[in-house]
Amino acid sequence: MNTDTPPYRLLLSACPDAESAGGIAAALVEEQLAACVTVLPGARSVYRWQGAVEHADECVLLIKARADDYPALERRLLALHPYDVPELLALPVLAGNPAYLAWLEARGA
Repeated sequence: MNTDTPPYRLLLSACPDAESAGGIAAALVEEQLAACVTVLPGARSVYRWQGAVEHADECVLLIKARADDYPALERRLLALHPYDVPELLALPVLAGNPAYLAWLEARGA
């Protein structure tokens, strides 16, 4: 991995319901692609889809992962996600509690 690239990511993805969000979260953690996934219910999204403005209740996933796990994590999330075009945004983690980052490095072990 490039040493100039932050080694950790916070990834965001929205799911249509708690069931799909929970299934994706569990799979990513069980398969050690993420150290932790926080499921935030009660999100309200407004977006344009196929020419129309849509309103949807969603659950947002906050996925904490190592940057070098991103390619496999992306493939798995896209395979599990029910949306035609799943949201997946990766934000670099520039700093954090050293003990938490060590735990994240170990994928929650």
